[in-house]
Amino acid sequence: MASSAAAADDHTPVHVASARAANAAEAARELREKLPCSGLAAILAFFSPFYDAQDFAGAMAAQFPDVPVYGCSTAGELTLEGLSDDSIVALGFAAADFTIAAEPILDAAGFNIAQARDHVQTLRNQLARLEPVAIGRSSFGLLLVDGLCRREETLISAINACLDDIPVVGGSAGDRLHFQRTHILFNGEAHSNAALLLLVSTDLPFRLFKCDSFEPTSVKLVVTEADIERRIVRELNAEPAAEEYARIAGVPIKDLDDFTFAAHPVIVRVAGEYYARSIQQANADGSLTFYCAIDEGLVLTAAGRLDTLEKAAELFDATEADIGDVSLYIGFDCIHRRLDAQQRQIERDLSDLYRRHRVVGFNTYGEQFRSMHLNQTLSGVAIGRRPA
Repeated sequence: MASSAAAADDHTPVHVASARAANAAEAARELREKLPCSGLAAILAFFSPFYDAQDFAGAMAAQFPDVPVYGCSTAGELTLEGLSDDSIVALGFAAADFTIAAEPILDAAGFNIAQARDHVQTLRNQLARLEPVAIGRSSFGLLLVDGLCRREETLISAINACLDDIPVVGGSAGDRLHFQRTHILFNGEAHSNAALLLLVSTDLPFRLFKCDSFEPTSVKLVVTEADIERRIVRELNAEPAAEEYARIAGVPIKDLDDFTFAAHPVIVRVAGEYYARSIQQANADGSLTFYCAIDEGLVLTAAGRLDTLEKAAELFDATEADIGDVSLYIGFDCIHRRLDAQQRQIERDLSDLYRRHRVVGFNTYGEQFRSMHLNQTLSGVAIGRRPA
């Protein structure tokens, strides 16, 4: 499905609204009151699992019958007021500034490179029909994925390979750390085992970004036994995985929880750079379930922590030096970064930093950046302003 609409009657490229109503219908009405009545190319909504996904999808379709609504469920929300829970944040893209084409992937588990080629070509054709003359415009991709489908690596690598010069960024949907069911919103319905790729064309300046706050140490962990399909590691360094991880983290095995995993990430080196491979949970049989793909023989490195606030501030400074004044940062921020901030008692500071720089989006079960599926990272796209 693709969309374009009449020009917005102001110069705000992305309108942002949030809602905290008691139910999905009331929340959709609240968003309808806060977003423009016309001139939107599309709406992107990130919603807490506090709201029933199907009810919310239907309510948004009813409130915005002339505007396509896309989105996903979250592990937390990033609003203009800062970090939030049990809420919804919606982004309305002005048709004067954006043309957006979108297609769902309704079977993420079965997705392959051949389907990726067809999928990307379909979206390219949609954009060409919507804007036959695209002089001075550039495009980027946004990829939203079911955070429990365990297929993010396949999806992002296949799609990135077919997009050629179009960069892609995105996040994995969450369900507030329940690990039961996450949802992708498309065409008035909520889907699981699904993904959604949007191609966004604009003449505004933009920049994709990623930011983390860890560094490698000398401590290594080798995956010596694993259930690759289910992302379960049974042994690290030929020892029971949970025991070995607890030993290097310096905590009793009974204390392994979300906060421990957030405070003591493990990372892997790919093409000279380090990326986090976050642990989702410790299992009763002594194994560990990961958010990212793993394999036997994979060498993990225990990570040391850098200053989260300082690294984020450096990112914002570098982005604004590159593209000038930023109207909005669309952010996909790993839930482990938020848990780590809570544990270190800097969550309010992080929330204030995001608020000052207009970071909106959601807390994820994983992040996409170009060809990579990441963890414990802030990724996204910064949207600049039109030159005066």
